[in-house]
Amino acid sequence: MKINSVSYFKNVPAAVDFFNNWITRVAELSGTSYERINLETALGETVVWGINRDRVDLKTIVIFPGFRTCGLFWDLDNGLKPLKGEFRIFLVDTNGQPNLSDGNTPDIKSNDYGAWAADVLKKLRVGKAIVAGASFGALVGLKLCIVAPRMVEKVILLNPGCLQTFSLSLRNLYYNLLPLISPTTNSVEKFLDNAVFHKDKHSVSAAAKNLVIEYELFAIKQYVDKAQKPYAMKATELEDVISDVYLVVGDKDLLFPYQKSVKAARRYLRTLRGICVLAGIGHGIETSHKAMEIVATIGSGKEESLLNEVPEMRYSQFLPLLNERIDESEPVNVIPVGSD
Repeated sequence: MKINSVSYFKNVPAAVDFFNNWITRVAELSGTSYERINLETALGETVVWGINRDRVDLKTIVIFPGFRTCGLFWDLDNGLKPLKGEFRIFLVDTNGQPNLSDGNTPDIKSNDYGAWAADVLKKLRVGKAIVAGASFGALVGLKLCIVAPRMVEKVILLNPGCLQTFSLSLRNLYYNLLPLISPTTNSVEKFLDNAVFHKDKHSVSAAAKNLVIEYELFAIKQYVDKAQKPYAMKATELEDVISDVYLVVGDKDLLFPYQKSVKAARRYLRTLRGICVLAGIGHGIETSHKAMEIVATIGSGKEESLLNEVPEMRYSQFLPLLNERIDESEPVNVIPVGSD
């Protein structure tokens, strides 16, 4: 595999110390013990965090995190609780992001991220898995579907960063650039409150928020990021996806407004099986407990139950496994989820 760029920490021993401490505190907060798995992959060493790794009787879900995050973001405040009883869970620290994996990255517009993801599953000895990805992780998930569809039972895209371009609204640019220009606790907190979370509808505990702020500050100050940024995948790429696809988006996503993602998914993803829009949820949808409940329901094959009147959670559209496409003309209802 051709390496396009290499990102790196300015001080590797300091980064290892930071992450060892940070991961310990995430584990304490979630009440979960993570098994560290080191894999030699096409992009060098890839670190994966396992939950229920030895429970081969359970379905397997493989999770790819977003840009400038790591896998354990998904379990802040025990966020993965809805999945922990029913799934073997593998949280992949994607190469080239601020984590303990090597910093090598391929050309993002090639299918090499998909080949790498397939290599990860193979090295984990996972023949077929449910795949979930948030933001940039959704791009990796779709690339995997293109390269190795037989390895993907279904893919769940959460606030995907690959169905449209990054929003150039002044508000979005301001809050995303603020911590890069002024990397302070106050700037990062403003970014989180306005772009990642959303008021009282979508938030995390004070302890979890402190962990996120510490991570972001360390990544911005200590990580030399050379990775290419997510892009809007072409129609021809999306039409190559033959795995079952589910779209879960927040209606307060400032980075990738949900309406454009829904429109692109309906138009180009031939095997789109369902769309769920959560009210009051920002871009950091992987930290929403309601979103994780939906992921668990889809992963366990109980999607039809989401058609019923479930308090604070209802599926906006769902299609059984038919060749029929979701009608682009049908409205998508925003689902009130209450406070997390």
